[in-house]
Amino acid sequence: MASRARARRRPPAPTPRVRDMVAEDVPEVLAIERDSYPTPWPRQMFLDEIARRGSVCLVAQVGEQIVGYTVAATYAEVWHILNVCVRPGRRRSGHAERLLHALFARGDGHAHRGYTLEVRLSNTAAIALYGGIGFISHGVRPGYYSDNREDALIMWRAGEP
Repeated sequence: MASRARARRRPPAPTPRVRDMVAEDVPEVLAIERDSYPTPWPRQMFLDEIARRGSVCLVAQVGEQIVGYTVAATYAEVWHILNVCVRPGRRRSGHAERLLHALFARGDGHAHRGYTLEVRLSNTAAIALYGGIGFISHGVRPGYYSDNREDALIMWRAGEP
C-alpha cells in the first residue's frame, strides 16, 4: 500500500526564483492570465502596475519559464493583493505560496496593518492555500466578479504593528 502511495506522489517541483516583474515579462504573464481567467487583465494593466509607485509585482521563474506571478498594491497601511496566478500544469506545486511569502518578506520591517485579498467563493483550493498561510475570512463582497457576478470572500492576514 505504501509503495502505491509513493508511486502516485508527484516529484518535488523545482524551486522557482522569485524576482520583480519587468515589462519584458508581460507577454508570458498575459499568456498565463488568459489561460486562467474568464476576464483576464489587459496588457496595459500589468504595465501600469509595474510602473506604479506602491505596487509590488513579482514573478516566479523556473529555468527560462515564468510559472506564476503576483501583483499587490500598497495603500497607506494595507497591502492589497490584486492577483495571484500560477500556470496551469504547474499548480499545486507550492509556487503561489512561494510568491506570497516573497511578498510578505517585502512587507517585513515596515509597519502596516496587513494584507487583504478577494477570492471567488468557488475557488476552494485558493481559499485553503490562503488559510494555510495565515489569512482569515472577513466577510463577502456580493456579486464582486463581473464575468458571472460570483461573490468574493474577503480575506485578511495581519501585518507587522
